[in-house]
Amino acid sequence: MDYLYILREALVWTITIFWLYQILVSLCSLVKLKDKPLKIKKDHRFMAIIPAHNEEPVVANLIESLKNQNYNKDLYDIYVIADNCTDNTAKVAREAGAIVYERFDSTKKTKGYALDWFLQQKIKEDAQYDAICIFDADNIVDKNFIKNMNKKLCQGEDVVQGYRDIKNPSDNWITAGYALFYWTMHRFYHLARYNLGLSPLLNGTGFMVRFDIIKEENGWKTVTLTEDIEFSLQRILKGKKLGWATDAIVYDEQPTGFKQSWSQRSRWTVGHIQCIKEYTKPLAEAAKENKTMMNFDGFLYIIGSIPMFVITLILLATNFLMYAANGMTDTELVMNILRYLIPTFLLPIGTAAIVMMLDKRPIKPMLKGLLCYPLFMGSWLLINFKCLFKRNTTWEKINHVRDIKITEVPEKSEVVEKV
Repeated sequence: MDYLYILREALVWTITIFWLYQILVSLCSLVKLKDKPLKIKKDHRFMAIIPAHNEEPVVANLIESLKNQNYNKDLYDIYVIADNCTDNTAKVAREAGAIVYERFDSTKKTKGYALDWFLQQKIKEDAQYDAICIFDADNIVDKNFIKNMNKKLCQGEDVVQGYRDIKNPSDNWITAGYALFYWTMHRFYHLARYNLGLSPLLNGTGFMVRFDIIKEENGWKTVTLTEDIEFSLQRILKGKKLGWATDAIVYDEQPTGFKQSWSQRSRWTVGHIQCIKEYTKPLAEAAKENKTMMNFDGFLYIIGSIPMFVITLILLATNFLMYAANGMTDTELVMNILRYLIPTFLLPIGTAAIVMMLDKRPIKPMLKGLLCYPLFMGSWLLINFKCLFKRNTTWEKINHVRDIKITEVPEKSEVVEKV
């Protein structure tokens, strides 16, 4: 019984210290910093790259929003990688004005492979671009996206994540859950770390990378299902901070069906587990050798997902074991379980509401989403638990059907504070 008590206390303190650290870092999102000075003044050349697999219904809307950028049209080109498509994605993209590359490889289907295949060709061509911007085919892009990413390049930043907003947040409780999750992460994780001088992470779409970095790596070298997180960790290991651009906005469509959402989030969880296997030890070694907060924070990120989830499950199990051995009263058991349930299921509602107020977003359209947010986050816990034992690493298509154009989305400058 003494050993169980010691184990439980050690787990409690581990979880408490971890979350206290996260809270303290999150507070830094409330500080408004002065804009970085420009190191150079230049209009850079960009590649807008769209990996697309059977995205015929939506890809033209993205291309239209990119063609209408508030930026010199001669200084950026729009490329679509029609990846293993069996529909008219390539035809629709060409008619919309994009340069289309068609790729067929049934053994390598993920976005990382498609990007590597395309970028290696551009490297061999010695294509004269300064940076690339990567989008998902279901995105639509704010008219100032490239302009604001160019500003980041002029400020000396090499890899920058834009603000990934949601174009269908109020469709149902699932899309609302995604929206609340992303809005919370954007402010309390990415912006907070950017303000503190730590490193944000890439979000899978709507990000910019200086082309010289791609040349140095001879393409896009990722192997996990979460190529965005993997690339971010690779940069952090090299001591390179990622940038964050609140005013470079991309709107993403989220799945409306629970089955699709479950499949998508399962794939993300499996990708995180793959990154844990690949990068936990290198990040721990980097934190020890370099003694930088950025390396330490990167290490905490990688252990803060599945490993912290497992630690919490073990903590819950120790409570039940102590109760079964008469080492804990009924009241103590209930209180200990509530200490987990309340922060896990109720605190996210308050946190999301605070973020919406800070970002000046209307609360009323999201009330049902806020009330159902614990259901969304609870289903993610079930996904994490399932993926501990059963991992399907097969990429599955998420169908995008919402035909939303950039003109139908409210101006985010009205609701998102620029930093």
